[in-house]
Amino acid sequence: MAVMSVAGRRIMYFVTLVLLLCSTGVFSVPTPAGSGGSSSTKPFGNCNKFYYRKEWRTLSYLERFQFLMAMNCIISKTGKTLGLMKPTERHLYSSIKTRYDDLVATHINQTFDVHYVGHFLPFHRYYTWTLEKMLRDEAGYTGPFPYWDWHRDFPTSGPSNNYAAFINTPMWDAVLGFGGNGGVPPPNTPDPGPMAVPGRIPGAGGCVTTGAFKTMTVNLGPGNLYNGTSRCLSRDFAPYFASRYLAKNQTKVTLQTSDYGYFQRSVEGGPSFEASGIHGGGHYGIGGNTGTMGDLYISPGDPAFWPHHSNLDRVWWSWQKLNPARLTDMSGPSCLMDYYVPGGPPQRCANVTLDQPLNLGYADMVKIHVGVKVRDIMNVRDMCYDYDELLDINGNNIPNPLYTS
Repeated sequence: MAVMSVAGRRIMYFVTLVLLLCSTGVFSVPTPAGSGGSSSTKPFGNCNKFYYRKEWRTLSYLERFQFLMAMNCIISKTGKTLGLMKPTERHLYSSIKTRYDDLVATHINQTFDVHYVGHFLPFHRYYTWTLEKMLRDEAGYTGPFPYWDWHRDFPTSGPSNNYAAFINTPMWDAVLGFGGNGGVPPPNTPDPGPMAVPGRIPGAGGCVTTGAFKTMTVNLGPGNLYNGTSRCLSRDFAPYFASRYLAKNQTKVTLQTSDYGYFQRSVEGGPSFEASGIHGGGHYGIGGNTGTMGDLYISPGDPAFWPHHSNLDRVWWSWQKLNPARLTDMSGPSCLMDYYVPGGPPQRCANVTLDQPLNLGYADMVKIHVGVKVRDIMNVRDMCYDYDELLDINGNNIPNPLYTS
């Protein structure tokens, strides 16, 4: 029988203590007056505290540990969705058990309302910010919210067979990280056949067995199931696919688009592995076919979703900062894939405007049942955060002149 080291026992003791305090509500922080209620003149309140997001590998070991523990706090904390439903409806949503599930359920519920639409980026900015606020208000986290700068992990500009940097990135650290690729998949895993994500690692795609989330339970899904069977967090790395869409050349093309309509389509790409954009590059590069991140509905079930989307938001913010007019530049369809095509059929829905409503349902502790409008989240500094580094028009990291440590 293996004996845990003294250091290992201390870590496990601390982790257990953190989760116990989380479950008892010790970390819950009352929302300050004027910080987000409907009576505030600012939808996100006055910035009594301002935060700068930082790249994962620049966080100190202590900050990484604290972030991972705060995430596990939200993952273990009792959810609110079922308690706000009619008793006669609860059996239909029985898998929504935790605060983290509240977030994932929101994504399932709005999957086809917030993808391949003009407000894709505003929704996910608001969505990611909501998790950050939950971590601070409900789990006591005070450190930087992380983003994952993919450029650091792909040494060439374009598809590459050099996967070492991606596989060994600190994001996937086995102790102070999100854990690595999934192990051998179950024997009954279906063969994706022609729908296989290009460049997956053979013999992988099963449960994640390392890192801070190796014991995590994914309660929702697969697909759009709210009352399915709980299972492990899984990953199915496809490094070649990730390198194709996450290398600097792809981001450069995106940053050089002239208006929001072109920018949004470049980020999100299309529903094809031949046109995935930087958004799909992260999802399918991590989730492949069998991984949680590759499931369109429940992709936020993999905690790696958040650093990826935080960096997507950084790309959008960097693009906005290149031209002040872009702080009000919004367009694109308000319903799924309803893009204007010259000479094509008429659009089914009106285009998105700054008055398009966004709502996160039970996940949103700040404006439950109310939401915000797109105009409210166009400037991240109004949401009390920014990034330590931005991107220039060629995709190079540059210091944010407003950043203060």
